[in-house]
Order: sequence, then C-alpha cells, then structure tokens
Amino acid sequence: MRLLSVGAPGAERPAALDDHDVLRDLSAVVPAIDGDLLGDPERLAAVREAVAAGVLPRVPDGTRIGPPVARPGKIVGIGLNYEDHAEEAGVAIPDEPVVFLKPSTTIVGPYDAIELPPGSTMTDYEVELGVVIGRRLSRCPDPRQALAAVGGYLTADDVSERARIAAGPTWAKGKCADTFTPIGPWLVTSDAVNDPQALALELWVDGERRQRGSTARMANSVGELLAYLSTLMTLEPGDLVLTGTPGGVAALRPEPRPFLREGHVVEAEVGGLGRQRTRVVAVDDAEVTV
Repeated sequence: MRLLSVGAPGAERPAALDDHDVLRDLSAVVPAIDGDLLGDPERLAAVREAVAAGVLPRVPDGTRIGPPVARPGKIVGIGLNYEDHAEEAGVAIPDEPVVFLKPSTTIVGPYDAIELPPGSTMTDYEVELGVVIGRRLSRCPDPRQALAAVGGYLTADDVSERARIAAGPTWAKGKCADTFTPIGPWLVTSDAVNDPQALALELWVDGERRQRGSTARMANSVGELLAYLSTLMTLEPGDLVLTGTPGGVAALRPEPRPFLREGHVVEAEVGGLGRQRTRVVAVDDAEVTV
C-alpha cells in the first residue's frame, strides 16, 4: 500500500494511491499517516479495504504532495554504511555504525524546495532508503525481529552542508537546516517490500545522474541497523531512520566539486518507492521568521 499526505504545509491530510494510481483522500478513514496508524494492523487493514473499494473521493489534480508521514519524533541518520561510499572516501567501514540525529524540522515534501543555508558553499545530496518504524523497538538483539518492527519504507534525501560538518565538532551542524530531509512521494508499507536489501537507489542533478547504487551493498542491513540502534535508544512508531547513501556524493568527486547551487533540480529515487523532485533555492540571511 502506498500512503501519502496532501495539502498545504501544516494542513496535510492522509491519502493513498489505489491499484489504478488514482490518488484517494483518506480523511474519512484515518486522521493522519503516522506511527499510530503504522503500528495498528487493524486500522491498516481498514485503510486497505477502503482504498480497494474505490469509493473514496479523488484528490484534485494539482494538490500539493507533502511528507508522506506526519513529523517524526526523531530522525536517526547513519553514515558510511555503503561499501562503495566508503571506497570512494578511502576509508574502512567503521566497526560500529556511525549514528547522528536530525531534527524533525528538516522534513519537507518530495516536491518542496531545498533551501541553501546563508553562506552555503558545500551543500551536498545523499539519496537514501528511509525506514519508518511501525512498532516500538528497544534492546532487540535479533536483526530479524528488529526488521519486523518496520512500518514502511520511503525515498529520502539526506542533504548535508559539508563545510559545517568539517568545521565540527559534530555532524549535526551540517545536517540540521530546515528542508534538509525531503521525503516521499509516498510511503510503501513493509508488507509490500519483499527485500529491503534489493532496492536500487539513484539521484540526478539537472538531469545528470550523480548516484547509482543498491541496498545490497549496505555494510549493515536494515535489520542489523535497527537492532543496533535499539541498544542505544528506544525507536518509537513514526520515527524515521536514514540508512546511509551509496557512492557519488559531490564531496568525493573531482574538483571542481559539483555541490548544490541555487536553481539546481535534484531528483532522488529508491526502486518501487517513487521519485522526488526538489528545486534548490537560496535563503537571504536577513530573512527572519518569528
């Protein structure tokens, strides 16, 4: 099942694509696509039945597509989790996953803009498989059991400002800017993804393919990552885990490195999870929002 959110920012309503790719409004069935829904098999079954019946109202053409899940309680990122990414960086895969956190304010929809932070010089793209938790997970040592806690999967772009990361002392400085986590266009429920370790990932900038990889080359599988993370923190329904990016990021390309600039269009796709298309815009450092 492919679940979405539609409508103006802050006023999104739940939706789903039916088997004929018709976008249906789910407002009469559930209030939101969130952890409460993903963790409730009975409610999910009711949504499936309603979508299959074909009687739900169509979403009008041109309606904005927002982030497919409501704002997560936390976003957990993983670094250096692809063999080809580590190879191009000239480093070994870490003995333990590299973990960082991103604020939920970085979340935007699949066709919203990526805003360059004031003074940006090294803003980079990272196509990733996003994993949305559907069941509370804590201190689970078994990757197979941990994988069963997944509520769904989605396409994500873990945008990073490399200059701020390099300045240290933490990665969070380069990961936390508003709009730095475009997700969607839809969330695919876990029952519809046969093998999360067999998904293609691609990313283009202005039509030029920059990244092409496969989740088969993850150093730590989705189940292994979730099991490990559950020993560090409790993962709750609706939380989002970004599982790492394959090779091809701008920071590791030859000079002049093709970092994102105003006017660029970034397209990111994970096989079966849909393609997002985001435009890069500059933000005036004089702009203040209160």
